[in-house]
Amino acid sequence: MEKILNRKIKVALVGCGRVSKNHFFSIKKYSDDIELIAICDSDLSLVENLTKDLSVKGFTDLENMLETVDFDLLIITTPSGLHAEQAEIAARYGKHVITEKPMATNYLDAKNMIKSFDRYKKHLFVVKQNRYNSTLQILRKAISEKRFGKIHLVQVNVFWTRPQNYYDQASWRGTWEFDGGALMNQASHYVDLLHWLIGPLESIHAFSSTSRAIEAEDTIVANLKWRNGALGSFNASMLTYPKNLEGSISIFGENGTIKIGGHAGNEIEIWDFDSKAEYDEEISEASYETSSVYGLGHPVFYENIVKFFRGVDSAQVISGRDGIKSLEIIIAAYESVRDRCIKGFPLKF
Repeated sequence: MEKILNRKIKVALVGCGRVSKNHFFSIKKYSDDIELIAICDSDLSLVENLTKDLSVKGFTDLENMLETVDFDLLIITTPSGLHAEQAEIAARYGKHVITEKPMATNYLDAKNMIKSFDRYKKHLFVVKQNRYNSTLQILRKAISEKRFGKIHLVQVNVFWTRPQNYYDQASWRGTWEFDGGALMNQASHYVDLLHWLIGPLESIHAFSSTSRAIEAEDTIVANLKWRNGALGSFNASMLTYPKNLEGSISIFGENGTIKIGGHAGNEIEIWDFDSKAEYDEEISEASYETSSVYGLGHPVFYENIVKFFRGVDSAQVISGRDGIKSLEIIIAAYESVRDRCIKGFPLKF
């Protein structure tokens, strides 16, 4: 592992849109260990304003930034369809990369990303900040200790609202090439929970619809079967009126039932097991308030990035190989909709 010791980790960011503020906030929080060197965006006026606010160098061309600025790690927060190409460019320039979800909109592109970082011996990290939510950390602990016994049923709901003016903000929103729909974009983090918490899927059968004036779907439902025998459903819609309602996961097992809900999986609503554990007393503390569907996981994500490069063994980072697992589920769901059939795993290309 390539350690960075005795100095700050130098980072640059490309894509200064909606989600970038979570990264700027997190970098500032860990400013003793991380230094933002430069930013890049195709919008010159945005770059000019941010360079003044952040006191960093600004660019409108990624390769120009890579050629002229010395840094360790590139943060990619551009439209999803650009992630693969930009990550591979950064790898060629010898940079580590953090990419927002999804790591790519195409499964083969994601596989090629992983191969590129292996070839150049650099690290690729994918933002799955919900994994760091205190509510989901405690749930994962309960699953790892097999407190549910056999898991019978899993239900995930993402009921949010994205009005037409949200999609109209940029021409790439809701397109297949650069964005995807409710599953690829908004509900991607909840797809990640399917594998991370429950395990490998055996098959998926999905249906979708589109009501907004976009290419991709704004509503999707899917039936799921895991290799361990559990069944489940996944429901996501960006048509919830009049505001975001919930991002939730419910698990029903032979020895336990839970529901983690709230806007962003931030509230433990049900926590019932046939036996007690010491950390059950932490349930009320694990729930937290948030007005954002992003939750509070970005700073913890960066805390673990710092630990990783400082060589701390307890670092929990999310690699490209982790990130591609949820992308495979998303692609399988889209293929199921298109082909009107059940799709099995692993996908064949």
